[in-house]
Formats: sequence, C-alpha cells, structure tokens
Amino acid sequence: MTMTSEQAEWFAETFEKLAANVGQAVLGKNQVVRLVLTAMLAEGHVLLEDAPGTGKTMLARSLSATVQGSNSRIQFTPDLLPSDVTGITIYDQKTQKFEFHKGPIFATVVLADEINRASPKTQSALLEVMEEGRVTVDGVTYDAGRPFMVIATQNPIEQAGTYRLPEAQLDRFLIKTSIGYPDRASTVELLGGASTRDRSAALTPIITTDAVRDMADLAATNHVDTSVLEYVSHLCEETRNAVESRLGVSVRGALAMVRAAKVWAASQGRNFVLPDDIKELAPVVWNHRFVMDPEAEFAGATPEAVMSRVLAEVPAPQQRVTV
Repeated sequence: MTMTSEQAEWFAETFEKLAANVGQAVLGKNQVVRLVLTAMLAEGHVLLEDAPGTGKTMLARSLSATVQGSNSRIQFTPDLLPSDVTGITIYDQKTQKFEFHKGPIFATVVLADEINRASPKTQSALLEVMEEGRVTVDGVTYDAGRPFMVIATQNPIEQAGTYRLPEAQLDRFLIKTSIGYPDRASTVELLGGASTRDRSAALTPIITTDAVRDMADLAATNHVDTSVLEYVSHLCEETRNAVESRLGVSVRGALAMVRAAKVWAASQGRNFVLPDDIKELAPVVWNHRFVMDPEAEFAGATPEAVMSRVLAEVPAPQQRVTV
C-alpha cells in the first residue's frame, strides 16, 4: 500500500513538530535536526564529525526526550572493550544460571562519543547491531528494539589518539554531517540561559516510540518512480567509475539513499520522491562512503568535488511523478 497525499501531509506536520521540539534545546541547527530525524525515521544511524562542545550530547538527549525513548552515552576510549558496549553474561550463583546484563547499546538513542578513539576491535562491536538491530553474545541473540539509532561522534582524524574508521563501519552510517558552532543570535540565547545545564530536560515528548515505528513504516511506503531509481543507480555507477575514487558508493549506500529520500520527501508533504531529493541528500548520505585513490587524494581530490561533478554530469529525470 502506497502512502496517500493525506498521510504525507500528516507526516510533514508531525515531522515539523518533532524538529521544532528538538530545536528548543539545539538552537539554530534546524537543517541538522531535520537530517537526524530523517535518519531515525529511515531506521539509520548518524555520524557527526565535530569539535568538542558543539551540542552533540544535547542533540541525542533532545531526540530521545522528544520521542519518549531512552538514551545512553558510551565514551569510547582506547581501553574500552566490546563487552562494555554490548553487555556481558554473568553466572548467578543463587539461580545457578547464566544471566545476560545488557550494555548501553540497548537504548532508543545511543550516543557513541569519540568513536574513533576506540580500537578497531571495539568499533566492530557495533557492526552487527547497527546493520541488523540485534546483538549476539555467547551464541545468544538479543533484539535492540525499534526505534534504535546510533549517533556517533568522531574527532578529526588529524588529532592525536584517533583511529580511522574502516570502510565497513562508515558504510553503516546513513548520514554523516556536522553540527558546527551556532550563529551569534543562537549563541547569545544560549549564554542567556547558561544556568540551565540540560536544556533537553525541559522538553515535553511529542510522540511515543510506537508512533515513531508507525511513521517509519509509513515512510517506507512512499512512492519512488523507476526513473528515480535508475537515476540513483546511475549516480552510484559513476562514483565507482571516477578516476579519483578507489571505491565508490556501495549497494548498501544506494539502498540507504532510497530510504532517506522517502522520509525526506514525506517530511515536505509529498507522497513521491523527486530527483531533487536525491541531489539534496547526496553529500550527507554518500560522501563518507568514498575511498579515495591515494595519489588523487594527495593531488587534492576530495569526495565532495567528485560528488559535485557526478551530480552535474549525470542527467536527472525530467518528468514529475505524482501518485
């Protein structure tokens, strides 16, 4: 069953209410808030590359408070173990049984802070749960639940003590973006409320986690015309053929784009996806999936430049599709 125009209007109204509620705590960052909400409703994850103190923790808390969910924060350090993330099985002498103690990964919104300071082994503990929404410990599988979202932050890789995230890890993030510093007006407003240490604590939930699941299921029914799907496929092929890239956008990346575009279109009250949705989302959905050729990278080539050229060269379908 395809989303109707009335359902799309309701989706857009609810989406704006969610964004406005989160925006009460994360000031002046409406576009970032909309992207993070898009990732949640597309059942994906977000990677934020930012300097410390830009509001990443506040964003995660505000999002979980808005959808009446739980949140947890994992501080990634070089000595963090995989079991510190997923949980551990402990033998209970009273019951003479092994009991699983859930780790902080079992929450609605999980903030993985400074993810690239942990060892690759610990980073790999996130691979299964981010892709499949479940955790396997000692041969037993545990469901992470829905909605489930990881908001990971990473320091610029030039900083000391950081590990570059492997391609398989990066490919599991639906969106990579940056919060950045607020503008002057938002900064003044923040400074005026300096006595309030946690602005998310004052937020009132807008919907329940059950309603978030319903919105995600509804967004998945949004219409994508075959011409738009061909456009996405063509763009991915061109990123792989680019001489500057060793690896272009994967099939997982193409699927991620379609899921994100369905939510993005519905958030604007449309029950169909336009090529412009793909163009608008391409930088945040695809740029981090590139693996650049070392020689081209040394010569100054960047994923942003490659993506811009591909978008300019590949013709978009002209026909407007309505349902």
